Formats: sequence, structure tokens, C-alpha cells
Amino acid sequence: MIQLGFATAILPELSLTEVMEFAGETGYQCIEVMCWPVSQAERRYAGVTHIDVTKLDAAEIERIGSLVQRTGVSISALGYYPNCLSPNPDEAAASVAHLQRVIAAAPHLGLKKVNTFIGRDYTRSVDDNWPRLLETWRPIVAQAQQVGVQIGIENCPMLFSKDEWPGGKNIAISPAIWRRLFDDLASDHLGLNYDPSHMVWQHMDYLAPLRDFADRLFHIHLKDVRIDTEKLNQVGILAHPAQYHTPKLPGLGDINWGKFFSILLDVGYRGPACVEVEDRAYEKSIDTRKDSLRQSYRYLKSFIP
Repeated sequence: MIQLGFATAILPELSLTEVMEFAGETGYQCIEVMCWPVSQAERRYAGVTHIDVTKLDAAEIERIGSLVQRTGVSISALGYYPNCLSPNPDEAAASVAHLQRVIAAAPHLGLKKVNTFIGRDYTRSVDDNWPRLLETWRPIVAQAQQVGVQIGIENCPMLFSKDEWPGGKNIAISPAIWRRLFDDLASDHLGLNYDPSHMVWQHMDYLAPLRDFADRLFHIHLKDVRIDTEKLNQVGILAHPAQYHTPKLPGLGDINWGKFFSILLDVGYRGPACVEVEDRAYEKSIDTRKDSLRQSYRYLKSFIP
């Protein structure tokens, strides 16, 4: 059945041991573990390192395996969300190199899923990005296929503020682009880490992809979003999206989670579904962020057998 979990980015000050113990105590079955390079974060929810893949020796692998056994909490996927197509060539090269390290690390931990972004040169159109996208991603997908890893691409546009305008920093934002990706990269090891909230603020059907891309659903993110209609009526859809939409905990936004899980189960999805907390109302302290995960668990558990 579907395994309920959460993405560890919301608990950056806790160790992996503390995160897994908390997850188990709360009732979660799995966690998506953040694997950023050890460095200072450049944006919210980035730069979190609960597994340092550059130091993944035999002792660390054994320690992580023991944690899984002791807590009863599995690792749904390794997560790293950079911009592999950044217009800054140094940033792009560093992102690709670390993503390849994360992919290489996954099998050593007995894992088959890595979640990330495709990336984008946000100053260029989709078509103008495409040749570089294929050049960058063909070797990444080939590596994943060789080691038996599924890459789940999150569909977040990464377009919220003026520094990401006009194109956003992740190109994989729509069914039309997903089909083009899957056709041109031609691998069953490339799929979606699907987050319905990103469809809502783009004014798109968030349920249809569950049916249309059922065979490409590798991982699910559970995040809600509220469209502030009064603000949208003032600024319009061409404004920076942060001006009119607000990420929320599941159940506090515009998504009908009963319909979502009904269709998800109908299409045969039986993988991990992880809460991704980006609700500023709960970010005051570590205690309120833990509360957000407890609240999300209580709400979502009613939809999952």
C-alpha cells in the first residue's frame, strides 16, 4: 500500500538519527532524505544534508541500515534539487557532479529512487533550453539506468520571485513538457516526483496527470496551496507567483485530497507519498515544524489504508 512519509528538508537542525526517531514515533513509514552538498543554503529548504554522499563509507552505510531497522522507518528516496541547467556554468557543473554522486550512492543504501529537478536557464525559452537539456541529461539518465535508479523529477516551476523571472529554474512543469522529456530521453528510469500543488497555482488540472502518467509516478509529494483570489485579482497571473499563492499543509489549501488519493489508488500507485512542508505559518520553531508534520500525518492517514 502507499507509504506515508515526509521530506526531511523541514528539519535541518536534526541529525538523521533524530529525524528517523521522530518519524517513527509520529507514525510515518518513510522519509525522503535530503542530500545536498555540505554548504550554506542559498534558498529556503535547500542546503539540507541528512546524508552526506561524499562520506558514504561502509561504516556509514551500516549505521544507516541499522537506523532503518531500529526505527522501522524506510528511506523512500534521496533528494537533491539544484539547477543543472543554470546559466552560470560553474553552478550547473557542480550541480550535475553532485547529482551523479547522489545517484551513485543510492544503490549502496539499497535504494532505487533519487528525486531532483531538471533545471532551466530561466532567461531562455523552452525550445532554446532543449539542446543543452538533452546534452546534460542523457549521461545522467544513462547512469541511473546502469545502476538501477529511478529519477523522479519534481514538477515545481521554481518561479516565485523576481530572481527566477521570467522562465523559472525548473523546466519540467507541464504534461506537454513531460511527454517531450520522456520521448527525447527515452528511458523508463525517468519519471515524476509529482506534487499536485504546483498544478493548482498554474491553474491546471492536478488530478488528470495521475491517470495520464500513472506509469511515470515514481514518488509523490504531498503539499497543499491556497490561491489568494483577492490578491490575484489585484496583480494578475503575470505577477510574481509569490504575490498571490501560499503553500500550505495538506488540508489547509485548495486541493481535494479525497479525490487525489481515490484516483491515486485507482491507478495502482503503491509507492511513497511524502509530506513537503513549506507552510510559513508553522516555521516559527523546531517545535511548530514538528507539529506541522504531526498534523499532516493525522490528516492524511485517513485517506491511506
